[in-house]
Amino acid sequence: MRGLLPKPTLLELDEYDIKQRIIEALTTTCSHAVLFSIVNVEKDAIKIAGELQISLSAVYKTLSNLEKLSLVEIQRFKITNEGKKIKMYRSRIKKANISVNENNSQVILYPNND
Repeated sequence: MRGLLPKPTLLELDEYDIKQRIIEALTTTCSHAVLFSIVNVEKDAIKIAGELQISLSAVYKTLSNLEKLSLVEIQRFKITNEGKKIKMYRSRIKKANISVNENNSQVILYPNND
């Protein structure tokens, strides 16, 4: 058949998949809001949900996805008076640039070194 693109390797597929997931996380309203609400200061999921007026379950799901993509990290654990362990999240990036053209897409992430 004429005009078929060469079949990508497994490594290329994996790289494409991760890049696409990061682009989606940075451009989805909920993920973007959660990610950039914790750039300057660590927060727990309850505080994020309250500030952004997003359901707690949506915040937990978003944080889990962002953590899998290494865009957020657990800064520390806070222990409540009742002995409950609370995760304190912080963004690992402070800025991102996305460029897309007909041949490929590029994502540049700037680390949050504060």
